[in-house]
Amino acid sequence: MAHQRDDARVMGTYARRRPVFVRGQGTVLFDADGEARLDFLGGLAVNALGHSHPEVAKAVCDQAATLQHTSNLFLTEPMLDLADRLAEVTGWDDAKVFFANCGATANEAAIKLARRHGKSIAADKVRIVTLDRSFHGRTMATLEATGQTEKHAPFEPLMGYVDTVAHDDPDAVTAAVTDQHCAVLLEVVQGEGGVRPIEPGVLAAARAACDARDALLIVDEVQTGMGRLGEWFGFQTTEVVPDVITLAKALANGLPIGAVVAHGPAADVFGPGDHATTFGGNPVTAAAAVAVIDTIRSQRLLDAAKVRSQRLTSAFDELARRHDLVGGWRGRGLLLGLELTQPCAPQVERAAEDNGLIVNAVGDDLVRFAPPLTVSNAEIATAITALTTALDEVAAA
Repeated sequence: MAHQRDDARVMGTYARRRPVFVRGQGTVLFDADGEARLDFLGGLAVNALGHSHPEVAKAVCDQAATLQHTSNLFLTEPMLDLADRLAEVTGWDDAKVFFANCGATANEAAIKLARRHGKSIAADKVRIVTLDRSFHGRTMATLEATGQTEKHAPFEPLMGYVDTVAHDDPDAVTAAVTDQHCAVLLEVVQGEGGVRPIEPGVLAAARAACDARDALLIVDEVQTGMGRLGEWFGFQTTEVVPDVITLAKALANGLPIGAVVAHGPAADVFGPGDHATTFGGNPVTAAAAVAVIDTIRSQRLLDAAKVRSQRLTSAFDELARRHDLVGGWRGRGLLLGLELTQPCAPQVERAAEDNGLIVNAVGDDLVRFAPPLTVSNAEIATAITALTTALDEVAAA
């Protein structure tokens, strides 16, 4: 019935999966029939603290009962508290924040910021370099920045402001950035592009090229931020420091929020009227995000993510040794991809779901895992058992 209602009333932009979930607790989702499944996708890397975390729920309830919205014509304490927290965890004393509604709108704002900065140097300094297989959103600007041409085709012609180069070629990055470029936009680990860490040489080349051409280096932390890779942000697992980062997904553990954090000259680019959004910095979502940051700190979840990552990747190594369908893994922290030896990832996804485990295929031969930072060793063991059964079923089919 729920799927029939969806078909009748909701635009068909999503290929829905079968369960209809009605409740979540920690790493577990419960469907309308009461069946439980381990959520090792985390709402697409959103639920860093798991489902219905008590500290986040309390922050939301308390704030919703106090003040829900004022518009950005006025200040609220939760927005200021969150801006302070983000400056602390980036380690940038001069950080300034623009609050958006999601990852795409955060990236859209960062692109505008880069253009504003570029045009202050030269009128034609408006182009951006991105990497192939990247994903930055589905608005018109962020769609073009996304390095996946199959997503472009239904909406062409695009605006023509992006130059996309190979994700694994430092020389190509260096050559692509010219005096007409205002930014390089990239992920340190491509999530939707196949859980693909970007090589240190590419990151270093992007930083050097931006420095040489007065361009901004923007790191999209929408999927890699908020502890997902074992540090607050993905760039902190590398030697490269960007000028700007964008955040969303796990920032408020499921409530809609995005953020652009900049430091140095980039922090002072925007002036009144240059950009705006009605709901950015909303008190309720900001209060939730403050609770997320405080909980990650108090429960030492950055350390926990590293430990659980080792447990999960060790299990993947063992699977690769003994299962013909598993070739290895890639990724970092708790953003991991299981590499398959055959193009059967969609079948493994479905079989895992049937065995009580939520994961997803991000390609024909890769299955993505993004469990909450709060995942336990026992839950990892249960997940690996379900995954093994799924692999066995697919191999026997």
